[in-house]
Amino acid sequence: MFELVEFPSEGAILRGRFYRPAQAPPWPTAVMTHGTTATITMCLDRYAEVFCRAGLAVLLYDHRNFGLSGGEPRQLINPWLQARGYRDAMNYLLTRADVDRDRIAAWGDSYSGMIALAVGALDPRYAAVAVQCPACGIETPKLAADERHFRTMQTIFDDGDITGTPETTTGPLPVVSADQIGSPSLLKPIQAYRWFIDYGGRHGTLWENRVIRVIPPTAVPFSAYLAAPFIRGATLLMAGRNDEMVHCNPDVTSAVFGLMRCRKQWADIDGGHFGLLYCPGEIFEQASAAQCAFLTDALDAQVTRA
Repeated sequence: MFELVEFPSEGAILRGRFYRPAQAPPWPTAVMTHGTTATITMCLDRYAEVFCRAGLAVLLYDHRNFGLSGGEPRQLINPWLQARGYRDAMNYLLTRADVDRDRIAAWGDSYSGMIALAVGALDPRYAAVAVQCPACGIETPKLAADERHFRTMQTIFDDGDITGTPETTTGPLPVVSADQIGSPSLLKPIQAYRWFIDYGGRHGTLWENRVIRVIPPTAVPFSAYLAAPFIRGATLLMAGRNDEMVHCNPDVTSAVFGLMRCRKQWADIDGGHFGLLYCPGEIFEQASAAQCAFLTDALDAQVTRA
């Protein structure tokens, strides 16, 4: 169902899988990445299989510095770097004759969900966006979501300095921990610990319980909120009811959705933040089916417009 692929991004090689549907090409395609530190076989491969069976090609890859992908230092998260990974994934797909260049969607989960929303504005080549449980922030930025701030964000994304500083770097520290007093971690809820230890602990994932988080001191922050009014393609935002993660503040998520001017769809899903990342499972089936229907419809609409 898939081939192993790689492509360059910011001085490193990103690696993953390209899923090929049974239908004749060129194919509508979804670009998929996981959230904080997770790797491609920690449930997202199961989403890719569902999408592929429905006729969508999928480029599923590990972020720079994680899993199969190259990049140093290992286990370092930088939202600008990960966003540029989506840009370079698009560049790679446009070299393939079997991909419909006008029907490519960005998909993201959790932290990558926030990034995919912003990429929907920053890279106009993406025709649609679908995200689940996006980590849009603890609170809304103090800056207005206006054209001036978005232009600054675009300039940074294109070729700005995204180097971190000691003051804007957290870690290294555990991703999850069962002992928040003796060994505090980046992600604190016990639900995060249970999911990462279960899925990350499986053979061959290449997941490590270690992370360095960098938030570069840019003129404006990397923010789905600031980008939301400028998202171009149809967008699905699937939010987890009673999401445990502090960066998934429902008020911020609702504010991001409210700012969108594109064709948009909101969907609630049970299971908190991690319920839809357990497969097999009823919540996974509901989430993947709804996302598949949305992506198929949104990308098919591109044919009608063309």
